[in-house]
Amino acid sequence: MALSFGQHISGLASDGTELHAPVFNEHEVRAAAGLTMVLGAVAFAYAYFDQQYVPLQVVSSFFFVEFLSRLTLGLRHSPVGFVARGFMHGRPPDWVSAKPKRFAWTIGLGLSFSMMVITNSGIRGTLPRTICAVCLILMWSESVLGVCLGCKLHALFVRRGWATKDPAYEVCAGGECAVPQRPVTT
Repeated sequence: MALSFGQHISGLASDGTELHAPVFNEHEVRAAAGLTMVLGAVAFAYAYFDQQYVPLQVVSSFFFVEFLSRLTLGLRHSPVGFVARGFMHGRPPDWVSAKPKRFAWTIGLGLSFSMMVITNSGIRGTLPRTICAVCLILMWSESVLGVCLGCKLHALFVRRGWATKDPAYEVCAGGECAVPQRPVTT
């Protein structure tokens, strides 16, 4: 049995593009980012203002499990993704390619793993605050602004030639995956 990292939808995207590759509902992705942002902000506030680190330890461990489940099972089967889907029930989907989101979630997995190790090892101070602030900024930009900074980073890698354009990128939020064609030199 192969794992599905996104839903396979046959049909058309909102811009009329025919879809063949796995996709995620952008509304559910943004709702999930908002939910994780709220959890992270509350845990950060307890750690920063009250020096109570247990909420941050629990939330960073939960985020590791959340991002790992998003990457291995898909958003539909992650705990926060399940709740986000419930919030978006009845709203027409806005399909976007799964691969850019998976790249962004890989960044989230790395940051959450780092925070889980750091906070559960008793490390306090600038390092965990900085990592937590970066996570909150990434989640805020996705949920509030609709800007996936991980997707933008991947698009930059493709434009610079540090990564190859994947044909499975069919439709991305805000056209972020559109990479201009390079002129052919002879």
